[in-house]
Amino acid sequence: MASLWLSRASRRFLKPSPFSSLICLSHPLFSISSSPYNEKSCTNPRPVPIPNHFHIPLRSFEQYRGRKWIPGSSVGSFTHISTSSSASNAKSNGDCKVDDVSWIDLYLPRQAQPYARLARLNKPIGTWLLAWPCMWSISLATDPGHLPDFTMLTLFGCGALFLRGAGCTINDLLDRDIDTMVERTKLRPIASGLLTPFKGLCFLGVQLLLGLGILIQLNNYSRILGASALLLVFTYPLMKRFTFWPQAYLGLTFNWGALLGWSAVQGSIDPAVVFPLYISGVCWTLVYDTIYAHQDKEDDLKVGVKSTALRFGDSTKKWITGFGIACISSLAICGLNAEIEWPYYACLAAASGQLAWQIWTVDLSSRIDCNKKFVSNKWFGAIIFSGILLGRLSS
Repeated sequence: MASLWLSRASRRFLKPSPFSSLICLSHPLFSISSSPYNEKSCTNPRPVPIPNHFHIPLRSFEQYRGRKWIPGSSVGSFTHISTSSSASNAKSNGDCKVDDVSWIDLYLPRQAQPYARLARLNKPIGTWLLAWPCMWSISLATDPGHLPDFTMLTLFGCGALFLRGAGCTINDLLDRDIDTMVERTKLRPIASGLLTPFKGLCFLGVQLLLGLGILIQLNNYSRILGASALLLVFTYPLMKRFTFWPQAYLGLTFNWGALLGWSAVQGSIDPAVVFPLYISGVCWTLVYDTIYAHQDKEDDLKVGVKSTALRFGDSTKKWITGFGIACISSLAICGLNAEIEWPYYACLAAASGQLAWQIWTVDLSSRIDCNKKFVSNKWFGAIIFSGILLGRLSS
């Protein structure tokens, strides 16, 4: 009797249910095919009515491949959670558009989310690229055999965060008309209308006040030197309208910390050390931001803005190879003038390999690969910082 009951129970569990059909019909969300179900893996291939919120053209499902479903969201919200610093991973297909979901969407109040995106808090690569020259300079200015001042590193790290956010806000305010015509930037908060220009200006004021709070904690020489960088910060977004070399101007802006870090520790600058360091940073910026600019070259041509990606064209790899060599050479001169020990040069060799890997392997026709190589520059900065740190401790 017991065996008869178990047999019936087992048949009940094996019996096809509407849910199994729904799973098969929903399968294109995870593995797109031209058929709404897979007859080999589905126990009931007969179609079953699907709830209205699942009626979406099959063509739209291609966008959701490899993305994660957030419980409680509609199908339009199928996406992957991103905490990385990639450029926009959003992809368009026909009339549909899907954007990333980041920690901002998960943890910040809805009212704060546009401001966080305006400051690019979900894409920290810009903060890293701004902070590394500061960290290099502070470590070089440290007395031999000692670690750099952790308080100073923290101050400059926070300053990089605030200044990068302010720079992005200025950029979005000045470029709001251009951003609406560029695929990668048209969903930015001001361009998309989530924030008004006035709100952007107010947010810019808050960020500049926070940056001022960092600056006033430095010596008088560094206060003047730091304040003078604001001219570069405010004028950089305009450069793409007038010159094919906005990446060089960005290099002058982003690497100002190479001068400021040394002066914050020593009270003044040593040209023999900080000028080669500054030049190396500018050349480094020309490498990574030219690669980055290749993501937007088609849109830039349509809009009429300029970049080194358009200036160099098919010769881009030759140009950025030259800038890479100049970057490494300037870093070597900086190390010699600073009398830093051999671990620095070992790390410099490793950093050279990382930079060469970027230049030789980047596919300039692929937005995804250009962004991947661009983001990898945080490791170049980390390798150089490690070399300076070890070289100073070995002195």
